[in-house]
Amino acid sequence: MAAAHGRKRCLAELTVDEFLASGFDSESESEPEEISEAATQGARERAAARNSCGPDRGASASRRKGRASEHKDQLSRLKDKDPEFYKFLQENDQSLLNFSDSDSSEEGEEQFHSLPDVLEEASEEEDAGEDGDIVPRGLQGKKNQPVPVTLGMVERWKQAAKQHLTPKLFHEVVQAFRAAVATTQGDQEGAAACRFQVSDSAVFNALVTFCVRDLFGCLQKLLFGKAPVDSSRVLQPSSSALWGKLRVDVKAYLSAVMQLVTCLAEVTVLAAVLQHISSLVPYYLTFPKQCRVLLKRMVVLWSTGEESLRVLAFLVLVRVCRYKKDIFLSPVLKQMYITYVRNCKFTSASTLPLISFMQRTLTELLALDPSVSYQHAFLYIRQLAIHLRNAMTTGKKETHQSVYNWQYVHCLYLWCRVLSVLGSSEALQPLLYPLAQVAIGCIKLVPTMRFYPLRMHCVRALTLLSQSTGTFIPVLPFILEIFQQVDFNKRPGRMSSRPINFSVILKLSSANLQEKAYRDGLVEQLYDLILEYLYGQAHSIAFPELVLPTILQLKSFLRECKVANYCRQVRQLLEKVQENAEYIRSCRQKVSFGVSDQLAVDAWEKRAQEEGTPLTKYYNHWRKLRDREIQLEISGKERLEELNFPEIKRRKVEDRKEEDRREFKDLFDLDSSEDEEVTDFSERGTAGSLRGRQEAEVEEDEGDDQEDEEEENSSASEDGGLDAEAGLVPGELWRLAEGPQDELEDLQLSEED
Repeated sequence: MAAAHGRKRCLAELTVDEFLASGFDSESESEPEEISEAATQGARERAAARNSCGPDRGASASRRKGRASEHKDQLSRLKDKDPEFYKFLQENDQSLLNFSDSDSSEEGEEQFHSLPDVLEEASEEEDAGEDGDIVPRGLQGKKNQPVPVTLGMVERWKQAAKQHLTPKLFHEVVQAFRAAVATTQGDQEGAAACRFQVSDSAVFNALVTFCVRDLFGCLQKLLFGKAPVDSSRVLQPSSSALWGKLRVDVKAYLSAVMQLVTCLAEVTVLAAVLQHISSLVPYYLTFPKQCRVLLKRMVVLWSTGEESLRVLAFLVLVRVCRYKKDIFLSPVLKQMYITYVRNCKFTSASTLPLISFMQRTLTELLALDPSVSYQHAFLYIRQLAIHLRNAMTTGKKETHQSVYNWQYVHCLYLWCRVLSVLGSSEALQPLLYPLAQVAIGCIKLVPTMRFYPLRMHCVRALTLLSQSTGTFIPVLPFILEIFQQVDFNKRPGRMSSRPINFSVILKLSSANLQEKAYRDGLVEQLYDLILEYLYGQAHSIAFPELVLPTILQLKSFLRECKVANYCRQVRQLLEKVQENAEYIRSCRQKVSFGVSDQLAVDAWEKRAQEEGTPLTKYYNHWRKLRDREIQLEISGKERLEELNFPEIKRRKVEDRKEEDRREFKDLFDLDSSEDEEVTDFSERGTAGSLRGRQEAEVEEDEGDDQEDEEEENSSASEDGGLDAEAGLVPGELWRLAEGPQDELEDLQLSEED
């Protein structure tokens, strides 16, 4: 403005020649020129600000770029100095870390949008995503927006994997599988952090089915090319050249599978996943951390799952422990034993098969390495002996309860089963004697009638140990002692509605000791225990001398007992024992070797065991019937003794006469035209006919045919008419109509029924 004012003042002082020589610049023209120059300069600056990536920047843009680079360097150094704070920024303030060179730190400066290098068409990408094609690069870059998985994508992955699986394709499938597993756990943050998103149940089922059935078969071909000739040999995935590219994705997949196992509740689906895990054992063995997680979960399923799941979980445990005995066998045995003891605290007819399953499977796992099994067996048998010693020395009720409980009894039976299987091993033979002493001490701790069930459990454990190892254990005295302590002739104090199941109880109550079912079950248990023990000694050359005390005790029982049912069972057992003793005695009279020739005695007993004895043949037949009966008891079905048979109730003759007279009185009073004698005869004859019908009905209940009933009814009525025509005395007719007095007979059932 000052320049313009100067020019205006000078213009007034100029002459005409000077004005013409200076040009035609006016004031109105100078102002638009200045405005246009200012507008041009502003547009130039705005263009430079918008084109932040271009080479033509001003000095201020260069300064901003320098400050942005310096800030990025500070953030990178922060990642090394304080990784926890850097991780916090990643989770809570991602925008602070994603700092761009175009950002400005000066206050009040206008922020401008920076365009990407390559523009993408959104319509084509959306169409491709809907059709299920492989994820575009543009969508892959958007971390905050997971890509939804469709059925078309799963199907294309499946076809591509069958044709040729690549590390890139395997990575995408694993990421989608992790997203699917995250939805089952309800982890919204984990699902949002995944690259893919699975929201449809049909897509979830298709994806999991593809991974479980087909994915790792394709991976096996990718790693090793073809299946090995020796199927028993396990191929290590780490030996493949491509393992370095696939290791991270395989590890992520194995972790996702374990997360899926913890979330599943459907038995059939979980069974399919466990079968898949069994085939993945070589991959789990490559990662020790994931393998430990797998073993912990399998132990839980082995002890608490459904029956089929228990078996599958145990198969996984066996495979892992067989290939990595030195690393995993000892901790797995310890964890399984602790879990077994915890689940044996309560025993019933429904839980007894599961406890038996755990005993057998744990025994099989202990048989993998006898040296490792000896360490565990020695430790836990010693623990049982310490509890028994404390109970014997203190004599208090609390210490007795530490021995007389289900956990102690089941642990004792477990180690008897283990030594019966591994007793031939030199490592475990020294444990036979202490274990037998612990079981005998448990029997002698409180030798009363209330603890007869516990005594029978210990006797069965010792019998199993004696038969399997060939070691003589004096078990018969503990069985025969019961015959001397119980008075079987005593009249029962009360009747019970159902028999006592000795397999699921340890102690009898005072009321149980007064019941008839207690003595019935006790005789049955004694029969079973004596027969089971003598079956293992039936081939012994010293069998006649061994059973002599038993024969004397059984004969004494038969002389004193007055109960027919008990005597029948004991007499049958006595006959079988005497028959086998006579057979052994007759066979050993033909031998030429002496008693001191141990090798000849062993060969003779082995030959006798192979040929069979009368007692062994009878035992095999009895065992089949007994096992069937035990299965019925465990399943909760009632036995034959529990059935309520129909009871036939008969009225007295006098009551029946009066009732018949009242019932038919009106009927015969209507016939007043006939003679009184004829009327009396007709009434009595009709009563006799009714009596015949009632007798026929009773006979039908007892098993007679319907035809016999009709013949008897017709014959009774016809006899009444003929006797009336013959002119018999009415009193004689009445006695003839009554017939003989009814006789009731007890219903007896044979053993076959």
